[in-house]
Amino acid sequence: MKKVEVIYTPALLPLYDLKDKTVVVIDILRATSTMCVAFNTGVNKILPIASPEECLIFKDFDFIISAERNAVKVPGFDMGNSPFEYENPFLAGKNIAFTTTNGTKAIKMAKAMFPHRILIGSFLNISALAERIITLDKEVVLLCSGWKDKYNIEDTVFAGAVIHKLLEVYEMADDASFSAHSLFRQYQDNLEDLVRLSSHAKRFTSLNVQTDDVAFCLQQDIYNFVPELEGEFIVK
Repeated sequence: MKKVEVIYTPALLPLYDLKDKTVVVIDILRATSTMCVAFNTGVNKILPIASPEECLIFKDFDFIISAERNAVKVPGFDMGNSPFEYENPFLAGKNIAFTTTNGTKAIKMAKAMFPHRILIGSFLNISALAERIITLDKEVVLLCSGWKDKYNIEDTVFAGAVIHKLLEVYEMADDASFSAHSLFRQYQDNLEDLVRLSSHAKRFTSLNVQTDDVAFCLQQDIYNFVPELEGEFIVK
């Protein structure tokens, strides 16, 4: 059987080999969830960018520019990183230059390690994601974006949920994958209670975020597509 590994944060990437593997980038709260929303709305393509300064340049090239740092929209940008912002039908057919605290960094770092494919994963498209992984028939790495290179709960439990869907055709390669799957099995019936205890969910509360991004991002299987990185762009 092929193996599935879990990497808890991008800081651990130097310890792993991604070459010719299927890599799933995970940032449940919120970048990879938001990307799925954007493509469902009809966005043409998303360009992941490392920094707000670089992202700002693309305003001159007919891109919607989106930037988030520390869970807050960066001043001077068109949009931030809440999934609710990306339900706007005005975005249909548009291109987005996108930078976030954790998710876009993980994508850029993974791309530099020559994987076979980079997929965008969220609870919103988890079954389609599992099917795509199986179709690609490669060794799998589930890369959690974490929070500023530290571990987080929501990405880890999602990695465990993906493993749960793959167990008939994949085996867990390491303690990290076993731990992620165990966390999911323990909390699969009350995922929202678990995630609301996370530091990032509490961060939203402290910032007085008006939308319930946590509940939105924990919806399962409302989309049946998987965004993927093609060249420099993420596409549907």
